[in-house]
Amino acid sequence: MDGNECDSGEAMSFEIERKFLVINAGWRDYIEAETRLIQGYLTASGPVTVRVRLDATQAYLTLKSATTGISRREFEYPIPFADAETLLRELAVLPLIEKTRYRVRHGRHLWDLDVFVGENAGLVLAELELEHVAETFERPAWLGAEVSADPRYFNSQLAQHPYCRWEQSEQS
Repeated sequence: MDGNECDSGEAMSFEIERKFLVINAGWRDYIEAETRLIQGYLTASGPVTVRVRLDATQAYLTLKSATTGISRREFEYPIPFADAETLLRELAVLPLIEKTRYRVRHGRHLWDLDVFVGENAGLVLAELELEHVAETFERPAWLGAEVSADPRYFNSQLAQHPYCRWEQSEQS
């Protein structure tokens, strides 16, 4: 089994992700794709977070379990764009998360680099989804401290306590 199926053959969805601060712009030379994202949380605390995300043409509803180490269950479903806009406008925790996501290849891995704007401007995070918890990867020169276990950097938390409101001492 690959970790995404149980013995019954029933598909399960796991996300294994490591998250890091970005310390320089060296990654910009390796951009493969770029997407503007707006997302909001219908629930941002408790055992499950419920996120609505829009890009230029698609909308998704995502349910995520609490994080255990660097893994958690994640279920994502496409929803009508108009429904997503209504959910974000009427039901989401404010402020909404606004960012540009860049896909950047380093070694054999494709990284997601999120450059936040709006209430979280100034924050740049790199995320790497792994196949298994112990998977190794090449560490790029632009990668700073790991923040995978720091809940302040969870997008659901950034919606409730945006980066621009952090004290200077918290931003490291």
